[in-house]
Amino acid sequence: MSTERRDEVVIDTSFTTVHTVGAGHSEGRQLRFMHKDGRFPVVFQKIPRDWSPYLLDIFTTLVEIRWRVMLLVFSLSYIISWLFFGLCYWLIAYVHGDGDGDVDGPCVLNVHDFTSAFLFSMETQATIGYGFRGMTENCMVAVVVVTIQDVVSCLLDTIVIGIVIAKMASARKRAQTVGFSRFAVVNQRDGVLCLSWRLGDFRGNHILEGVARAQLVRHSKQSKGPVVISYQDVDIQDRDLVLATPALVVHKLNSGSPLYKISPDDLLEENFELVVSFTYTGDSTGMLHQTRTSYTPADIRWAQRFQEVLKVGKKHYKVDYALFNETTWVATPMLSAEQYDRGRSRPGLSRSVLVKRTRFCTEEVMQQTHL
Repeated sequence: MSTERRDEVVIDTSFTTVHTVGAGHSEGRQLRFMHKDGRFPVVFQKIPRDWSPYLLDIFTTLVEIRWRVMLLVFSLSYIISWLFFGLCYWLIAYVHGDGDGDVDGPCVLNVHDFTSAFLFSMETQATIGYGFRGMTENCMVAVVVVTIQDVVSCLLDTIVIGIVIAKMASARKRAQTVGFSRFAVVNQRDGVLCLSWRLGDFRGNHILEGVARAQLVRHSKQSKGPVVISYQDVDIQDRDLVLATPALVVHKLNSGSPLYKISPDDLLEENFELVVSFTYTGDSTGMLHQTRTSYTPADIRWAQRFQEVLKVGKKHYKVDYALFNETTWVATPMLSAEQYDRGRSRPGLSRSVLVKRTRFCTEEVMQQTHL
């Protein structure tokens, strides 16, 4: 099955589903695999009238829909149930002849038409009980209908309360309070070129344990062929993080890194996306959360480092989140990690020469930036 759409990149994964990645992007603009807020620009196009995936997992469907749609669905469910059981009571009263006034012992007191039957149904299910209408023991059918309505009312209330609580305690809300820096930086750490990005928790109830992860994603599309998306794990130093204060996630650009051969000049021509995530358990709710974002080559700043945000006070550690995304220049070789390691291992090239080359390249970049 092939799908062609103008200004869209299409991934054909099956005979029934088409994943459209980032529809509507402008020509010449690089399509992101993931937005900065962690959303994937993927649109699922299903076969018309194929609602089976949503109906089979109806609980997840109701949790993920918008609040206004959910309130509309639940309001209609209550109203429909009141109308259904009100119709049942009206039919019972009509067959029994309660509206004639000559029958001794009516099934339901003061139910003479459909309006009064609907009001009795609503009062019964909502447990209002005004005391004006009531069930008698004269009709066993009416007693059975009231019992069924009570059971349905309990089930419906349980479903509504459970879904509302699950929606209010959604992990996505907590994930919005844990954020990554807008940029990633490349600098030297202990004589090794490293790529790093910052992670911080903006709430007071801190996260004491979490796991960081990163993947390098590349996607390409041939003129007459499918979109090929490749994933490559990126090794992270100290994956397990204690996020009481902002932490720095570090990836060493060693020989096993997929970015080992990329230089600052190569970043302008590279087509990849670094997808990073942080999975953790909230200490307040015990629920599993995940925060994610991505960095394109344009989001990577070479020869820069993050400014310090942590200060030690007399009684507290003070974190200045105004500097969370701020970076500053630092002396760093404007070479790929492979070229830098090769130069260090060359006998005729001393460490002082590398330092001079590093300073020269850094000053040149700073002058171009100011210009």
